[in-house]
Amino acid sequence: MLVLTRKSNQSIMIGDDVEVSVLSVMGDKVRIGIQAPQAVPVFRTEIYLEIHRKDGEGASEKDVRGEVSDALGELGDSNS
Repeated sequence: MLVLTRKSNQSIMIGDDVEVSVLSVMGDKVRIGIQAPQAVPVFRTEIYLEIHRKDGEGASEKDVRGEVSDALGELGDSNS
């Protein structure tokens, strides 16, 4: 896992197509914005897990983190 420090109004790029921006920091809450192509689904983890539970896949949080890491790796590979 890559860990970065960002301030308000700063962002990071994931590949060429996904930008994650820190919109504001208020106490222990951080507002982030994610700009990604419509073909890239973006969900909060708890919503993603619920979608997969309803689909009968029963994804665990560990599975989700693995899938996210794999997808980010593929995104990085496709932009080489």
